[in-house]
Amino acid sequence: MPKYSDPSLKVFTLNSNKGLAHEITEHIGVTMGKSSVMRFSDGEVQINIEESIRGCDVYLIQSTSAPANEHIMELLIMIDALKRASAKTINIVMPYYGYARQDRKARAREPITSKLVANLLETAGATRVLTLDLHATQIQGFFDIPVDQLMGVPILSDYFKEKQLEDVVIVSPDHGGVVRARKMADRLKAPIAIIDKRRPKPNVSEVMNIVGHIEGKTAIIIDDIIDTAGTITLAANALIEHGAKEVYACCTHPVLSGPAIERIKNSKIKELVVTNSIVLPEDKQIDKITPLSVGPLMAEAIIRVHEHASVSTLFD
Repeated sequence: MPKYSDPSLKVFTLNSNKGLAHEITEHIGVTMGKSSVMRFSDGEVQINIEESIRGCDVYLIQSTSAPANEHIMELLIMIDALKRASAKTINIVMPYYGYARQDRKARAREPITSKLVANLLETAGATRVLTLDLHATQIQGFFDIPVDQLMGVPILSDYFKEKQLEDVVIVSPDHGGVVRARKMADRLKAPIAIIDKRRPKPNVSEVMNIVGHIEGKTAIIIDDIIDTAGTITLAANALIEHGAKEVYACCTHPVLSGPAIERIKNSKIKELVVTNSIVLPEDKQIDKITPLSVGPLMAEAIIRVHEHASVSTLFD
């Protein structure tokens, strides 16, 4: 492993995604920082940093995936520990930003929890956030510290480009994902289609119509998050019913909660391509799901932030 020359760059990880974290350190060429996360008998989190970080630029890797509250609390306590240990900067590397779907008041008397999480991270002492495919891009504005948002579309697009599929159409599962679908369509030189759906309540969706020509084509549905897989499997079934030849699906964040795996198994989806922003436990590793790594992308972003180079070129 080539060694990164600047000893002031330190990388630490917590419990949410240790595999990805070690992959990132290997790509950078640094040793993982020594720390321990334990629980007191009553369940409270105890963290110990086991090496000096005084005056260092620390990059702390933690997705706030399930169990989100546990992982957020670990993160906040670790940030406080880093601040009190005199780290020069505390850069949060958060491949998956939990609570991102609570980004506005959809009904009266609702919280805006993604803003609350931003406030907590800043108050704890974070100086920068590096994340991947925020569910709502306006979350960047919830912070008063720099936020670098990387994109999963190039990684997913390159995978499908290598498959050399014919007569491809890129499908957005709703109106809100059209920009993402357009980015993939531009990369694959393909047209787009849109699923017109409504969501009567959270985690429930109904397909209303398909906008665009999909008959006889290979459809690739792209989304940022697949949670219960209701939307994506309904969309796949509707596409086949309307004449699509076959259906692939892809997303950046495979939350895959509740009945998701069973739905995907029984769906018309030929292959679901995801990234490792969230750990897939063994019971969710089925033949239909292909994981891709965001490790090299996040490692390159960390190096660029540390060297004060442009991060925006990684978006292309």
